[in-house]
Amino acid sequence: MDNAINTMLAHRSVRQFTSEPVADDVLNEIVRCGSRASNTGNMQLYTVIATREEPLRSELCQLHFGQCATAPLWLTICTDVNRYHHYCRVNGCDEPFSNLLWFTSALIDASLFAQNLCLAAESRGLGFCFLGTVNYNTEKIAELLQCPKGVIPVIAIAMGHPAEEGRMSERLGNDAILHHEVYHDPSDDEIRLTHAVRDNDPFNQRMVEENGTRNYCEIFTTKRYPRSTNEAVSADLLSFLRKNGMIG
Repeated sequence: MDNAINTMLAHRSVRQFTSEPVADDVLNEIVRCGSRASNTGNMQLYTVIATREEPLRSELCQLHFGQCATAPLWLTICTDVNRYHHYCRVNGCDEPFSNLLWFTSALIDASLFAQNLCLAAESRGLGFCFLGTVNYNTEKIAELLQCPKGVIPVIAIAMGHPAEEGRMSERLGNDAILHHEVYHDPSDDEIRLTHAVRDNDPFNQRMVEENGTRNYCEIFTTKRYPRSTNEAVSADLLSFLRKNGMIG
């Protein structure tokens, strides 16, 4: 247990990798570890697609805007009701899982699977980076990976043997995220105090200077995730979920 705790507390995102491939036995092991995560009804409404071969790997990387280009292994984790519906058909049952409830359930299960998998990967000396850009090109990624109806890419992980140590990012403390009994809506002063770890981080302060913003928060609201981009991406995601049959 101490080893697991130490691994989690020492986590760093890795974006540069050696050319050494991830062995098949290691890939199979970490996927098995992922599958031991809790999930809704033990239905396992997720799929992971491992991409290693060229040119597919480079094409996938480009859909993530060229990030982590040296990663020898890309894992795209999808919500997947297609497989369970097939199971329903061969058993002569209804196929009732193409809806928002089960997309949400599958998304939670896929996230738990991903975290278990990544903890196992770190314990085997691998490094990785979660890529939020899967949400920006969901439909194109689904097309590239030949995902059928009912399969939605939701998590992308670039993985391999680290060529860098990676920076340990700051994290909010328990005083910001742990609430007792009921939700405590923080005051302005409490927000300033709990977020000081973020605002005073030297790396983040350099980011403020380089981006010419008033503070670190403004990087997120005007540079990284501005309202116009959020709304456009949300509209695209909503359109794809409807086209895919996961919401009405």
